[in-house]
This record gives sequence, structure tokens and C-alpha cells, in this order.
Amino acid sequence: MPLITPIILCGGSGTRLWPLSRKSYPKQFVPLVDEESLFQASVKRLSGAHKALNFAAPTVLTASDFRFIVTEQLAAIGIDPGAVLIEPAGRNTAPAILAAALYHFAKNPEAVMLVAPSDQVVPDVSAFHAAIESGLSAVEAGKLVTFGIRPTHAETAYGYLELIAQPEASSATVDLKQFVEKPDAARAAEMVAAGTYLWNAGIFLFKAKDIIAAFTKFAPALNEPVSTAVSAAQVDLGFLRLDPKSWAKAEDISIDYAVMEKTDNLAVVPFDGGWSDLGGWDAVWREAGPDESGVVTFGGATAIECENSLLRSDSENLEIVGIGLRNVMAIAMSDAVLVADMSRAQDVKKAVSVLRTKGAEQAQKFQKDHRPWGWFERLVVGGRFQVKRIHVQPGAALSLQSHFHRSEHWIVVEGTARVTMDDEVHIVSENQSVYIPLGAVHRLENPGKVPMVLIEVQTGSYIGEDDIIRYEDVYSRGQGAKG
Repeated sequence: MPLITPIILCGGSGTRLWPLSRKSYPKQFVPLVDEESLFQASVKRLSGAHKALNFAAPTVLTASDFRFIVTEQLAAIGIDPGAVLIEPAGRNTAPAILAAALYHFAKNPEAVMLVAPSDQVVPDVSAFHAAIESGLSAVEAGKLVTFGIRPTHAETAYGYLELIAQPEASSATVDLKQFVEKPDAARAAEMVAAGTYLWNAGIFLFKAKDIIAAFTKFAPALNEPVSTAVSAAQVDLGFLRLDPKSWAKAEDISIDYAVMEKTDNLAVVPFDGGWSDLGGWDAVWREAGPDESGVVTFGGATAIECENSLLRSDSENLEIVGIGLRNVMAIAMSDAVLVADMSRAQDVKKAVSVLRTKGAEQAQKFQKDHRPWGWFERLVVGGRFQVKRIHVQPGAALSLQSHFHRSEHWIVVEGTARVTMDDEVHIVSENQSVYIPLGAVHRLENPGKVPMVLIEVQTGSYIGEDDIIRYEDVYSRGQGAKG
């Protein structure tokens, strides 16, 4: 059995799951239906040695803003990644997959790669592994393999794969007739009834040499910029940052459009197990398992005499209560609330677009902002002051920095802080505080083995996150964001 290298695609903004998923912290990093995030579940599903499969360490492709979230979440589930490739800008799936293929081809042209999005739910892992195993013989024959999900309902949020004929139960792979774009409701119902259509899962299995040959034949314009971006990549704190100038020249295009819809070398493995890409709140409702009234609640949510509804609160101090609701989804966070008819789940992205046009920060950012060392959350913001809760991971440290326009008061409420201020170092314990004057060169560290939490009160003429001068930073960041 060949060693299979998982290629985990970890980009995207997840606008259809707003307000829980936003550009600064998209859905793959959020625990949507389980305690683990979708990204963590995806990696665990494709890790280690199993009964019939042997997986190498995963290769992750992600954006620079997410690189520390990726490593933090992998560490939390005890998985060491292989390469983590940083995409300088979003260029869709084709350049990302080609970059991963070129990277592994240089090490082993025969490398078998399993490409999977990081935001899908596959409850029956054993069945999924069996599907992977059934596609390996086609891969050994030089085929490109994709996985199609047998539909359980008429879904308009997915693209489809039309087969030449209905697959036989004993067949490992089937022949593809064509790719089909996302249909309307009537057409989706017709396709499900026909029995010759599968959902397009966007999961692929092939050898590095074979997918590179396909790119050379069908999308040759991608080869030069992506190849240069890989060969000129720079190692950055253990990450491999693709060359931004070369990467910018690569076309923004999906793997389906670039290669898969053009090749005659594609085999399809039908998958009958459960699957969802959680592409809308209706999918989250369905995957969570509604009760006998069709109701799903998460967090601080209470449903009274409701039917076929989803109520969710992800705010520590906000309880959402629904009375007599029918076919409603209501998702509450500390800074935004979504209320919509369940049938309009695919229109949630319109709300994000409208909010962006209005300039609303909630369209893309959270009050909680994740950093390499932990996170901070805005509690109160005024004209000349701001109050934050700052959470620093054990052993982590913020940069050595100073500010032009603000001073800061720090009160430790959990753990112990090591505070450097100019030439002095202080240990600040729970219920103790320290004042950082305007212009003082300072650093905050957590020397302990448990998280350290403090309340920060900023005061000054300007409290923007870009009021910062960095002198030293273990995370090699420039001027700008907090910490």
C-alpha cells in the first residue's frame, strides 16, 4: 500500500456561515458541530496508519494570517504537520494544488497525493478510507481520481458529476460524462431522481507526476508562475512562504476549470457515506441532528414551541430565546445577530456583501482577534480609551514594542505575567497591575504553564492597532497588528 500524502486546502472566507465564520477566522477553524474544528477533524481523518491506508504527515496550504492558527490547532490534537505552504494571496484551488504537486514531485515524482478541503464533515471515517483504497488502483494506472457523493436530497449549493451510467455496487471507479454547475431546485430534483449524478466533493487522489502532466497539457500558463513561486519560496519560522511576485502572476482558477473538466483521464469513486461541506446554516442544522420537532440549539439558546429551526448563541453573555418559530435560523454573537428564513441559507453571503458596502467591521472581523501568542478581545471602545481582554498561551510572548499615542494599564486576572518595561523586568501575579507609560519600550510574556489572562485599559489620543513600533518579535512580523 503506497504512502499517501494528504494535501489540506485551508483557505476561504466562509461567508455563508456568517456571523460565526468571517474572513479573519473562517469556518474551517470553528467548532461547528463538534468540539473540534472542521480543520482538526479533516486532518485527523487523514492522519497516521490505518487498517488499509498509510498516511504521511499532512501538507497544509493556507494564508499568512492563518499560519499560526493552523499550527496551534494541530498541536492541540497532537499532530505534527509536514510542510505548511503559505499562499501570498488567494488564487483558488488550481494554483494551490499545483504548488503542492511541484513541492512533492521534487522529493518523489511517484508521490501519491490526496487533496481535500479543510471544511468538510465525513462522519464515517472507515467508509471514507475504503473509498480512498478503492481509488488507488486507478491512481497506479496513471488516472486522476475524484470522489463523488451520492446525493441524499436535491441540493442547490453543490456542483454535480454526471456519470455515463448508474454505478454498480461492485465497481471501484466509474466513468464521468461531465461536470454540472450548481443547479436550481427543479433541476437538482431531476438529477437526484435520475440516479446518474453525484455531488462534486472537491476531493482528489493522484500521483504528483500525473497531475503536473495534466496541468502542462491543459493549463500550461500556470506552470511558470507557480513553479517559480515554489522554487523561490522562503522558509519563514518553519513555514514555506511562496514567492509573492511569481504567485501574483498565477491565474485565479479552480482545479475543475483548469484541468478536471478538460481531461479524459479522470475516474470517479462514488461515496455512499455521510458527507457535508457545511456550506450554509441549513447544512449545519441538518448535520447537527434536529430533535423530533426539527429544532437544533447550540450554546446559550432556548427554543419554546419551535419547529424546524436553528438557534445558536456563541456569546458568553448572550442568551437567545425563540418562541413559536417556524423554519427560522437565528445565530447570535456578541457583535452581530443573524435572523433569516431557513430557505434563505444560501443568501447569507448577501448580508456580508451589504455590510462590507456599509463599511461595517462585523463583515470581516471579530471582536476577538487571534494572534500567534493567543488572542485579544475588545470589551469596550470609546473615543480616547479601549478595554481589552488579552489571553496569552503558556510560554508565549508578545513583541518588544512601544506606542506613540497611548499608554496602557494591565491587570492580571489569571496566571502570571512577565513584564519588561525599558530596562526593568517585573513579575505580575493575579490581582496585581502594572502601568505602561506612553513611549515606554515594553514586552508581555507568559512564563507559566497555564494561560495568562489580563485586562488592558488603553488611553490616549489614538488607539488604533497600527500605533506600534516593534523592536524584536519572535514571530517575524512587521509594524501593525497588536502584539
